[in-house]
Amino acid sequence: MSCPSDNATGVDDEFWSSDGIHWDAHRIGWAVAGGCAVLTVLITLFTLTMHATRYKHPPAQRQVMRVLLMPPVYAVVSFFSYRYYKSYEYYILAETAYEAITLSAFLMLLMELVSMGTIDLQIKSVLAEKDKMKFPFPFGFWRFRASKPYFWHALSFSVMQYVVLRPLISIIGIICEYYDVLCPEEYSIHFAEVYLDAIDFVSISVALYGLIVFYVLCKDELKGKKPLNKFLAIKLIVFFTFYQSFLFSILQSHGVIKGTAMWTATNVSDGLSALCTCVEMVIFSIYMGWAYNWTDYTDPEKNPYQRDTNFRTYLQAIWDTINLSDFFSEIYLACKFFVDYARGKPGTHSGATKLQKTFMPHTIPEESQEMGMIASYNAGGGYDNEYEQDKPEPQNDTKREIAFSSGKLSGSEDYDSGEDIYSSIRSPGGTAYSRVQQEHGRGESGFEPWPQARPTGQGIAMSRD
Repeated sequence: MSCPSDNATGVDDEFWSSDGIHWDAHRIGWAVAGGCAVLTVLITLFTLTMHATRYKHPPAQRQVMRVLLMPPVYAVVSFFSYRYYKSYEYYILAETAYEAITLSAFLMLLMELVSMGTIDLQIKSVLAEKDKMKFPFPFGFWRFRASKPYFWHALSFSVMQYVVLRPLISIIGIICEYYDVLCPEEYSIHFAEVYLDAIDFVSISVALYGLIVFYVLCKDELKGKKPLNKFLAIKLIVFFTFYQSFLFSILQSHGVIKGTAMWTATNVSDGLSALCTCVEMVIFSIYMGWAYNWTDYTDPEKNPYQRDTNFRTYLQAIWDTINLSDFFSEIYLACKFFVDYARGKPGTHSGATKLQKTFMPHTIPEESQEMGMIASYNAGGGYDNEYEQDKPEPQNDTKREIAFSSGKLSGSEDYDSGEDIYSSIRSPGGTAYSRVQQEHGRGESGFEPWPQARPTGQGIAMSRD
């Protein structure tokens, strides 16, 4: 069963004719769409050049430059879909594939913005300090702990899967359109469009929810960095392109939009949607230039990790933008982790409580890090095991009961009354310090020294005994 054609049999007019240009509605649309596409490209090129010549923080700015390419990609593709309207579906399928790259780049950018506030520039340093919290709506009846080994891999994969599935959906859609089995206008279970849309809906819903979870988790670290404006700059483009296409389709199906000698009603509906997209991208390219401004990285107060820039770094910026290996590396690491997790590899599971990490480190695997356990303890009370209910704090300062969810093991430990936990561990005179040093034998200091905040333009120096 093949899909009925949406195109007229007439031959399209050329823009130029032997007796000059006849400015009918069709040619005016070509001129407006083409002019807006060129203007969008010029505005974006200016913003990209400012980032490339001021490539101070490559991990973040490479993601910014990928996001900035969204308006010109949409504008140029929409212009060609307007000009070559008989191939409209091919262009739109290619256009939507770039949305996946943009969303993935946005998550990586948020990660870098949060990491910029840490000493070691690692997102896991921030996640280790997060306490258990509820998932955003509509899954608020479940809770999660970001310090778990699997959390970041699950979160990144929830977004990165879209950068794989959406291009695959577009490729399959192009093949189906070629064989006349896509049929987006019919929207019937007998054609491929319904099934591709269903897969796309689930995939993008998971990706967007992953972004929301990360924002809710790290909204304090993202204050002053315009995260909502950055997100709106992306989603408003998707919102406008989707709903205006939907609106024109409704008008066409109710006979408000009518066909011409060479354009069917569907062609006119698609052309109006493409024309509107070209005009809107001019506005969004300006908005993105503000939301993703280069001054966020050239200002030492916002980005203390400055570096010198030259023509070589300019070329590096261009290469980093088009090189998507970091996406596939993130996907590979997530998949590898979950394979190791399923096999029960050490370091992938964490059932230790915060009290266990602080006072009984010899009972947990060696790969547990003392920085993580101290930060985890100081972040708040409770237990690391998300299946465990929170217990009230003991009232006795000299006797503390240690309970484990896996059994009835309990015991008492003596501690200096009123002694601060952190000081007890970090100071040589503390009781907990002596106990941990005795159990682990970590040299004279007992613990690795805290890394010092690196000055502008210098690396991080960390010493180990």
